[in-house]
Amino acid sequence: MRIRIAVSVTAVLVVLIVAQSLALVRLNEEMEEEFIDGTLEEQLHYSIEHSRRLGTLIGPQTPNMTLYRFAPGALPPQGLSPALAGLAVGNHEEWSAGRELHVAVREADGQRYVLVYDESEHRKRESAVVATVVIGGLVLSALSFLLVYAIAARLTRGLETLAERVEEGGDGTPFAEDGLEAELRVVARALDRAEARQAAVLARERDFNANLSHELRTPLAGIRSDAEMLLNDPVLSDKARRRAERIIATTDRTTTLAQSLLLLAREARPQVLEPIDLSAAVRDAWTRLHPAGAAAAAPSIRVDPQAELVADPGLLALVLRNLLENALRHGEGRAIEVVLEGRRLEVCDRGPGFGDEDPARCFERFRRGGAKPGHGLGLALVRHICTACGWEARAANRPDGGACLTIDFGPASR
Repeated sequence: MRIRIAVSVTAVLVVLIVAQSLALVRLNEEMEEEFIDGTLEEQLHYSIEHSRRLGTLIGPQTPNMTLYRFAPGALPPQGLSPALAGLAVGNHEEWSAGRELHVAVREADGQRYVLVYDESEHRKRESAVVATVVIGGLVLSALSFLLVYAIAARLTRGLETLAERVEEGGDGTPFAEDGLEAELRVVARALDRAEARQAAVLARERDFNANLSHELRTPLAGIRSDAEMLLNDPVLSDKARRRAERIIATTDRTTTLAQSLLLLAREARPQVLEPIDLSAAVRDAWTRLHPAGAAAAAPSIRVDPQAELVADPGLLALVLRNLLENALRHGEGRAIEVVLEGRRLEVCDRGPGFGDEDPARCFERFRRGGAKPGHGLGLALVRHICTACGWEARAANRPDGGACLTIDFGPASR
């Protein structure tokens, strides 16, 4: 915006400067022409009057003027071309000699006077004036641009500060503060109203998710307990037993969904920070996936046994479990690779990958890949926790097939 303002104002100033410069050059030319005509007139008058009194031709003393006298109709004197000698009485401009000449022709006492003025010096002065005007215009344009840019920067500094506060997310203080210009205060008040509306929407969403997940816990626990009691009944048929097992599995998935909704409704801030053996944490997360992962090939874990991360153990365990569970679900039974490179932990599978879809969309809530089972909140939880912990979650297709989810622990990792 600053540059646009500076360019716009400078463009207007350049137009004005050019117009003024052209006017100055034109005025200078007209004044030079008047000066030359006046000089020629004075020189001719002086030479004619003194020639009458002294009887001899009195020529000009300046080297760029030459005076000729001859009888009308006679051959022109040496050095005077016939074209100049034949000019009518008056003032003329000629280019016949390859340079611009001012020629003044007068007749007096039966004699013809021709005064030739070489304009070379005049043109040099004129070129110097034009060069000075052009250079002055360029310098003035540059100074105008810098000055207008500085003024625009000063005027927009408040808007820039306001934008920085919006980018940082704010600390709860209103954007509209005392001392703001009237225009900025209007913008700040609009931002305050928008932030209040957003906070209200988020609060309603969090309350709804928290209440829903809380209310689901008790009936889900009762359903699971009844299903377990059915499984323990020795007279239960195989068909009924399979149904009871499906009830337990469905109840567990619903409980996980409720817990996920509850965690998403909260800010998920780290509660306890302690050094964690990252290799052991990955292996423990994989072990906790059993029996779901019992039939799958064990993952290839390439994590330095000495690698440690200062983090909340519970949140890190949840992130690792969701990453491994996602890779197990979409890896089509092939081995999963877990690699730590520097401060980036990669969990890769050999499944179909994300295809042509933007891989970043896998972190959206309730987004499920194909017809695979799941509630679509696992990776959303991963990103939610990573954001709260200051980590960065990324997703990408592998060049040789499959998907790769990366957690960048950032410079704070150990």
